[in-house]
Amino acid sequence: MALSKKKVFTFLKEYSIMTLGIFLYVLGWSLFLIPNNLVGGGVSGAASIVQYATGGAIKIGTTYFVVNAILLVIGMITLGKGFGGKTIYAVVLASIGLNVLQTVIPAEITQILAVDNGKLMSTIMGAIATGTGIGMAMSQGGSTGGTDIIALVVNEYRNVSPGRMILVMDVVIILSSILVPSYTADGSLLPWPEKITTVVYGFLLVVINSTVLDLYLSGSRQSVQLFILSQKYAEIADRITNELHRGVTVLDGKGWYTKQSSEVLMVITRRTDVSLLLRMIKSVDPNAFLSVTSVTGVYGKGFDRIKK
Repeated sequence: MALSKKKVFTFLKEYSIMTLGIFLYVLGWSLFLIPNNLVGGGVSGAASIVQYATGGAIKIGTTYFVVNAILLVIGMITLGKGFGGKTIYAVVLASIGLNVLQTVIPAEITQILAVDNGKLMSTIMGAIATGTGIGMAMSQGGSTGGTDIIALVVNEYRNVSPGRMILVMDVVIILSSILVPSYTADGSLLPWPEKITTVVYGFLLVVINSTVLDLYLSGSRQSVQLFILSQKYAEIADRITNELHRGVTVLDGKGWYTKQSSEVLMVITRRTDVSLLLRMIKSVDPNAFLSVTSVTGVYGKGFDRIKK
């Protein structure tokens, strides 16, 4: 019974965080980017170009859903059924939200927060919202689909870096907005000079978006790895284990200059624990030699668990 309750709690927590993340992603597009005719990378960027070109007749959510549905089918056929229900949930929710939220947000709020603030500020705020939203969804094992599926499919047959492939596709999508006519919400054609600046804002959007995404996924979970050399290694190891409750690995080492054997302690802990750990080591052995290296993606007991 206890295990069942834990599974239900985990399920509700993961989908609640994913839902909030998708809401932020949709809000970033609907409130800041679309009212300013801004474009970005990925499927959402391509879908926004379609909406602007059709004067809003084909909304971004419709194109987003159709393209992602096709990509999901291709991905399942090529890569296997590894995309799971969370990705489908995220894509469907985002598709509905991208269409509905545009009509729900009052025009006065859009005017004050997005249009009056200008395209530069809207680009920054929209990128922060969408990057945080994607990060929240990905942190729970979800995905908004998109061009990453194309990159994985291409990588299956060609030795091409997925990251480079996604970057190339983002650049192509943003540059393509120059060739496609773009109509504003009131039906007027976007002038050519503004289309050039829109491309620049599009590149800025991609950079800020990816930076925020990386900060969310790795910044708060960043860990450090320490190598500690000390004659009092046993006392240091005991204090780390008993007081910080972190595991310590003792490695056999040999100083090549002195030709003497020595023990090396290896510790992996959260970045927030570093100051306390350093003070602890100094109190035991002020002459201890140590190195500190930032690491990400630490999985196992006491850290993150690998998502299915």
